This record gives sequence, C-alpha cells and structure tokens, in this order.
Amino acid sequence: MQVSEAWLRELINPPVSTEQLVAQLTMAGLEVDALQPVAAVFSGVVVGEVLSTEQHPNADKLKVCQVNVGQAEPLQIVCGASNVRPGLKIPAALIGATLPGDFKIKESKLRGELSFGMLCSEKELGLAANSNGLMELPTDAPVGIDIRDYLTLNDNVIELGLTPNRADCLSVEGIAREVAVLNKLSFQPKPQAPVTLSHQDTLEIRVDSPAACPVYLGRLIKNINPQAMTPLWMQERLRRSGIRSLSPVVDVTNYVLLELGQPLHAFDAAKLVAPLVVRNSSIGESLSLLNDQTIELDGNALVIADQSQPLALAGVMGGNSSAVSDTTQDIFLECAFFTPRSIAGKARSFGLHTDSSHRFERGVDFTLQQRAIERATQLIVEIAGGAVGPINATISPEHFPARSAVKLRKQRIESVLGISPSNEEIARMFQGLGMQVAEIAEGWEITPPGFRFDIAIEEDLLEEIGRIVGYNNLPSSSLLMRSELGKAPEASLSLARLQDCLVDRGYQEAITYSFVDEAMQTAVAPDDEFIRIKNPISSELAVMRTTLWCGLLNAAQYNVNRQQTRVRLFESGLRFLSQNGQTQQQKMLAGLALGSVYAEQWGEKSRNIDFFDVKADVEALLSLTAAGLSFRPGQHPALHPGQTAEIIDANAQSVGLIGMLHPNLEKQLGFDSPVFLFELCQDAILQRVVPKFSALSKFPSVRRDMALLVKQDISANDIIHCIHTSQETTVREVSIFDVYQGKGIENGFKSVALSLVLQDFTQTLTDSEIDAIFRRLLQKMTAELNAKLRE
Repeated sequence: MQVSEAWLRELINPPVSTEQLVAQLTMAGLEVDALQPVAAVFSGVVVGEVLSTEQHPNADKLKVCQVNVGQAEPLQIVCGASNVRPGLKIPAALIGATLPGDFKIKESKLRGELSFGMLCSEKELGLAANSNGLMELPTDAPVGIDIRDYLTLNDNVIELGLTPNRADCLSVEGIAREVAVLNKLSFQPKPQAPVTLSHQDTLEIRVDSPAACPVYLGRLIKNINPQAMTPLWMQERLRRSGIRSLSPVVDVTNYVLLELGQPLHAFDAAKLVAPLVVRNSSIGESLSLLNDQTIELDGNALVIADQSQPLALAGVMGGNSSAVSDTTQDIFLECAFFTPRSIAGKARSFGLHTDSSHRFERGVDFTLQQRAIERATQLIVEIAGGAVGPINATISPEHFPARSAVKLRKQRIESVLGISPSNEEIARMFQGLGMQVAEIAEGWEITPPGFRFDIAIEEDLLEEIGRIVGYNNLPSSSLLMRSELGKAPEASLSLARLQDCLVDRGYQEAITYSFVDEAMQTAVAPDDEFIRIKNPISSELAVMRTTLWCGLLNAAQYNVNRQQTRVRLFESGLRFLSQNGQTQQQKMLAGLALGSVYAEQWGEKSRNIDFFDVKADVEALLSLTAAGLSFRPGQHPALHPGQTAEIIDANAQSVGLIGMLHPNLEKQLGFDSPVFLFELCQDAILQRVVPKFSALSKFPSVRRDMALLVKQDISANDIIHCIHTSQETTVREVSIFDVYQGKGIENGFKSVALSLVLQDFTQTLTDSEIDAIFRRLLQKMTAELNAKLRE
C-alpha cells in the first residue's frame, strides 16, 4: 500500500515529523517498507504561460517563445519541444534554477538567439522516466507560482507492508484512523451527503448468490462528458499511490478505492442487457477481461452477468464487452460487498491479482457501500457532469459477517501486558479504532466494526492495546525459571558448522522460494515427479521444488544479468518429492559456483573454476562429517555426462551429487561460463566420527613411490581404497601425485604415480620388509584392478 503523506495529513495532521510518523506506523504493526520523496530535488521552477512563438531564424526545430512567468516583462526562451504553442501553461525554469542532477539554468545563446530560462518536461523535473514533450499544466494553473507548491511536490510516498489481517488499512482513511489513535487525536470520517437526483431511471438487479454478495448497489449516471479530463490533483494522488491515470470514470473508482478502501466498477450502460445478475458462473462460459485475458469459467467463480453473457469476474476484474470507453455517455456504477470466502483464491486460480481482489479477499467494510457510491457519484459529476439516477440496492443483512462482542478482562491485561489502563484509556483506544465499548464487571465487551475482520478473541484485543500503547512502553521483567543445560553429542554436527565452512570458502547463503517455475523444474529435474500447487501465487511459482538447484540457478541468473561474473551461493532447505501419492520432504544442502577461482587480484593468473575446485569445496564439508563418504562417477539429466559424480555413503547409497551444468541447459539459461552445482542430503552429513587418540610411533617413517599402469576407467579412489582395505598395518598415508597418458602408454591405459608412507610401531622397517609390503600391495592391486608396475 502506497500513500501520499500530504494526502494523509489532509485527513489527520499530527504534530510529528515525517520520521516520527514513519516510526509510529512501524511500531504499531503497519511496517513502513520505504519512504521516498515524490519528486527529485529542484528549485527555481514556476508555472509559465507561452504567449507567442516564432520560428528560430537559424534552426528548423527550435522556436523563440515569449513566456509569462509572473514577472513585469515576459521572458524570451528558446524551446525545441514539438508541443510548445501559444496559450500553453508549462513549468518554466528561471535563470538560477537548479534541476535534478545539479543542472543549473543560466542565460545562454541557442544558435544566436538569447534564452532566459528553460521550458521543462516531466522527465527534466524527475517526475517521469520518459516524456514526449513539455509537461502540459491545466489552463487554470496560476502563473508565477512555484511548481513545487502548485503540484504539492514537497511530499513523500509512504509504502506500507501490510499483513493480511490489516485490510482496514488498505485506504488513506484507514491509515488516518490509526495515526489519530496513536497520537491521541480525534478522527471522524467525513460524512457524504446524497447527490441530487436528475432522473428516476434504474437498471434491474438480481442477486442469485446473496451469501456471497450480501450488498449490491448500482445507479445509472447519464450523459457524462466523454471528453472530460481527470484533474491534475487526482492524477497526482493516483500516481503517488502507484496507479496510472486512465480516464475520469476509471480514475474516480480508483480514487475512492484508495480513499475509502471500497472497490467500485463502472459499466457502459449502453452495452448492458438488463437485468444484471450476480450469480455463480456456468461450466463452459468464458469471459474476456480488461487485461485482454480470456478465462474459462469453472462453475465456482462468482460473476456479474446480464441476459447475454458474463460481464465481470466479481470482486476481481471487469470484462471487455461492457468496459467504459472514450465514447461512453451513460454508465452503470456498481458498488458491492463480496464476502472474503467467496473471493479468496479466485483471482489466483486465473493467474490474476488486482487491487480489488486484494481487498475483498481480506475483507471490506460491509457498511461502506452507500457512502462509497455517493462519493464516487459526486466526483464523477464534478469532473464529467451527468444526470444522476437513484440507487438500486439489493441487501441481505442475514448474510453479513457476524460481529460478536469480545470480552476483555482487566486481570488479563495486567498479566499479559503488565499495565493497568483506566476505563477512559480503554474507551479512547477502542472507540478511536471504530469499535463499540461496553463496561462489564470483569472489564469490557468490545464489538468490532465492519472493517475489522481480525478481532475475534481476547488476544486480538490485547494485541491492539500493546501496539497502541507501544511495545517499547510496556514494562519489562526478568524471567525466573529453572533450566538444565542440554546435551551436545560430539557425534552430531550442526548445520551452522557446515554453513560456516562454505562461507569461509567464499560462498554466500541464499534463501529462495520452495515453489518454482514448472519450466525450470522440468529442465533441471525432468525425471522427478513434482507436486503442483493448487492456488499458486503466480504461474512462475506453480510447483514445489524437487531440488534446491532451481532457486540457486535463478539467483545466479539474476546476479549474472547485473554484471556479477563471479558467483558462489549455497542454500539449506527442503525439497519435496511425490512418492506413491505421498509427499516426502528431505533436508538438503546445495551450492552453486561460477566464474573465476579467485576474486580479481594480481598474485595469480586468472582462471575459471573447474570441477575439481568445487569438489575441493565439497570435500572440505565432508572432512567435517562421518567417515565413509566417497565419490564415484554419476549421471544426472541436468549435469555434464563427463563431469558428474555421485557422493555415496559406506553402504554405496547415493547421498548427493556434484557436477557441471549440462552445456545445453547452460545455453538455455543464458550463462556464458560453466556453472558447477552440488547437493547433499543433510541427514547423511550431520554425523561425524568422534576423534580418538592414536599413539605416535617412535620409529621413523619411510616414503616409497610406485607407478602403476591401470585401465583408463579405474579411478584414483579405487586405487586408494584397494590399498586401505589391505592387511598392511604399516601403511600410514597414500597419495597420488601424477597421472599420465600419452607417448609410451598403451591406448585405454594410464600411468598413476603413488606415494606411500610406511611406519611401524615396534621397529624400524628394513628394505626387505618394505619390498615385501610393496609386493603384497602390488599383487592385491593386480588381482582386483588388473594393475601393473610401470617399468
């Protein structure tokens, strides 16, 4: 929700600064996400009027203008805008003015003609990203007034991140009510007088689903001026609330939506076939919406229809067939209350989310419709004229949401909040919030108003007291409790330790959505059976992930597209698998790396990361965990077939994967350098072997090397494992320091050079004993791996 501070202060103006106001709202539970000025910093710009224009003698695209800026004499200003013309009122920057970007206006010559200022566009004033000419002001704009004062540009936009339970603050009036209570001021909504009627014509209305639509009001307004223009003050308020101005009728409905929180819709009355019916859709019906999307109705959606077709998706969006256009003269203005249950999920099921559905899903005041339609009618008549007819109302009070009194006990306030407010303070707070207060022996009975759908139990009222008094103002006390230190088994490894290890190796933690784009999920894990979300937030978040790689790849794309060429990310979280109709959740730890091995520096030659760099990162993790985890060649549809390895446990069960993103997928996702991924099952890596002391031998160790000829498909791990599983107790270390293929080596074979460190605990090993150990090891490797000693 975006709201103009100036608009808010017109309704309630507390004696606090902008910063204090923002802090008050945040501490009261209406978190302020952003505070931004409505215009860039500039000065010296006034409303000017072009009196005359002449062609520049030395330039075809320039004109020499005489401009009235409220001074004794008009100013000569050279301008190249295509829309400059006599009688036009525009922003004029005077000599000495400063425009956004610290651009100063000076007296200058343009192709030989003096210019004593500059005529400005919205872009040059920082009010828009683009503009096609000068900013055209209304004809009644007072010449000479500072443009910042005329357009109320000394204003801020307050962006609120409202939680779903605070639908009452999805309007300027709702926020004003909160501000008034927080500052102990009186606030009463402005009463709305009925508009004078000009005719008695109505349009017949029938509500077939009163439980879903307890209130439906409509009125005919005839002969509006289709050429009318929305006044600048309304356009500005809409712009500052994040809504684009479209036409007077549409702008008025949007304005009342922002002002009061009540959605409205206007139909072109000439396109309707009475009576209008509020009903459930029929299976097979279709509706072309205002956004040019055609939806197939499923029989569960509530629609507004005439006798020929559905006209609007109730509480969500109107249809194209009955939309107001620039030739519309007669309109049917609708104002209704749709219950939250009837609208919840309907917009998302069609891939929609609108300002109207956002409010109806959370709850709109069911007592507001009469006032809202009168307010909208008043504004339409003021802007576009028209003859107003009577309101045709269909109201079913028996289907209104229940408003039961909630008991609030004095003792409960004292025990939970630690304060004892007086009867007067309780009455001021809750009456200021629009609630009815009745004193009883134990405390009070509070009845919530029509716009509060979040007050149902005593704890809700306690929350209201806490946030109005101020959480910082509640007394604090120390807890007295007996505690026992929990056990910390040495065999358990914390996830935080693994995360710290990755951070130490240059990775940054990412947190991504558990629901992902179906296209991405299918591309990364085509063989996995995924779970589809019934009511997704958007089409790009429609399925549950079966691998954390989906979110990490999206995050990497986002960074690469913003000139981040070196990316290291990891994430811990759940993946969701569908197995035999059951949802399985598995805790995973995944990572992604791309770009150069090191950040830019001068010490070493730059090179891109490769498989073994990422394998080293994974081995650093595994070195902290239980013994028995190892690597073996693997396959995965998303990974390069020659650079993929499985991570297996002591029982040869796969617990993870590591590899390079498949080149086809790399190209499809738009990466221009290799991307490496890994993913590990947390259950397999959160255990470790408790360290045990081993006595040190007092006898010297001996290092011996050997070179073996083995088949190309024999891995280094196979050789090391073969040696470690021998009966030779004197072998302390085994390492591979060279692998060679080429001249002198038979095709299909490779030379592997090993270093072995031998040490006995009882004696110094002799040459003959060492040779015997080597012979036995060679015999074992020959038998198991068909290895030969290289001559």
